[in-house]
Amino acid sequence: MLALAPVCEGADVAAALENSLDLARHVEALGYRRFWLAEHHNMPGIASAATAVLIAHIAAGTRTIRVLSPLHI
Repeated sequence: MLALAPVCEGADVAAALENSLDLARHVEALGYRRFWLAEHHNMPGIASAATAVLIAHIAAGTRTIRVLSPLHI
């Protein structure tokens, strides 16, 4: 799974991070083995500029899925 952490209209970055964690848990339950996070900077609608922080957040909230970024392998 390749994902961003989009900030939905009317929401904040915290909600975007929780939505990303929910997505990771969902695909983990479906049997996915890897959750890739794309890194984007200077985009107000994307909360995945600090992928290392987001990777840690999602890895701490899942059990078996590997959480990676193309820039951190």
